[in-house]
Amino acid sequence: TLTVTSANHWVTAWLGLELNMISILPVIAKQKHPRSTEAATKYFLTQATASALMLFASTINAWQTGSWNIMQLNNKLSCILMIAALTMKMGAAPAHFWLPEVMQGATLATALLITTWQKIAPITLLYMISNHTEPIITLSIGLLSILVGGWGGFNQTQLRKMMAYSSIAHLGWTMTVISIMPNIALTNIIIYMIMSTPFFMLLMTTASKTLQTMTTAWTHTPTTTIILMLLLLSMAGLPPLTGFTPKLLILDNLVTHKLTLTAATMALLSLLSLTFYLRTTYLLTSTAPPTTTQSTTTWRLKPHQNQITALLAPIALFNITILPTLLT
Repeated sequence: TLTVTSANHWVTAWLGLELNMISILPVIAKQKHPRSTEAATKYFLTQATASALMLFASTINAWQTGSWNIMQLNNKLSCILMIAALTMKMGAAPAHFWLPEVMQGATLATALLITTWQKIAPITLLYMISNHTEPIITLSIGLLSILVGGWGGFNQTQLRKMMAYSSIAHLGWTMTVISIMPNIALTNIIIYMIMSTPFFMLLMTTASKTLQTMTTAWTHTPTTTIILMLLLLSMAGLPPLTGFTPKLLILDNLVTHKLTLTAATMALLSLLSLTFYLRTTYLLTSTAPPTTTQSTTTWRLKPHQNQITALLAPIALFNITILPTLLT
């Protein structure tokens, strides 16, 4: 990932992405289970296809313009192909099909890696070529991702799949604004990572993989339940919490650029995501399971995970960044 983020040459960036992909395959396939092997195979095939497409796009650009520099992607065809390749790498719609499957086959820790760290390299490349991207393409990909992310998460009972669709929806918000205001797109994805890391950490701590296991969490760890609820509401983008900041900035910029209809569509489509976030928070905090248990042994907390959660959860919940915006 660091090779990609510090690269100037397309081949170096491609090499970094390949190393990154090869390194994470054993991490995904670590569990000796057909599901994790299948997940690793799916991940490999999609990433390899995207890498080939990316190399093809950069070669066409070098052939037409004589430059291998990442910032100089001047050829229109290679720019479109590059957006397609990076969309596939990240798992934004319409090339999103691998993401829920891979995450469902991996452990919670690996799922966290895939939704956060693995997005850094392709987003950095998108940020670097954002001057040359066609706004109509990125807007279409973004709107489709928000729609798919909301609709796909609707029926999910598996938390990892639900988080995969949540990730697709957040990538959609990033994609819509990347060609208009790349800095805000970057802010959006960073805030998403800050929100999803403590969420996954708490899921690992409570060993919750389905909505059903989540319903009993409050009997053992009420504090964790409240933090999980707030993190979910923050991801949904409800006002007092951090998740609202990037959404407000993105909608504000789209309206400024006379894209009011797009902004309105995005705001309405985000209600789809809000539905499944609210359903999860309702299950977490408002439903009482038939039996309460006195035992706390299965839920003993691991100190090192709690430190990271304690560091990131306040940032993900307390929206200090938005106060100046509201005051002006």
